[in-house]
Amino acid sequence: MEKHFVTFYSPGTFFAETDSKPIDSWDVEKAKKMARDILQRYNAKPYGFRFSTRSRKDSELDSKETKTSPMYFLGGKVETLAQVKKRNDPKDSILISNMEGNGYKRIITNCNSWKVTQPFEKDDVVLEWELPAK
Repeated sequence: MEKHFVTFYSPGTFFAETDSKPIDSWDVEKAKKMARDILQRYNAKPYGFRFSTRSRKDSELDSKETKTSPMYFLGGKVETLAQVKKRNDPKDSILISNMEGNGYKRIITNCNSWKVTQPFEKDDVVLEWELPAK
């Protein structure tokens, strides 16, 4: 038995707020449409999503996650460590320290609702995304 899910990530206080929904397949366009209806605490909107597949055998009681996709970011700006340093902004000192200390080569900043900055991994994807008019 196998079932697919999409988990949406929105800015949270200490950690991302998440909302997982079943989905027929790893369909990026369908997930983008679903993201429009997600609203978390403090009116936070998703900055991205990730697909997962849960599977179990007939002899198993519970399913387990057997596949996950890279993160799909709903818009945002990707920057390298060199680009962040080049800005020469004292407000970036903690960001630079975190990037260096954790070996992050790139970050993405997204402002779909609240500003969020995350590591941008090798296989992650930035999707075209327009915020609805207010």
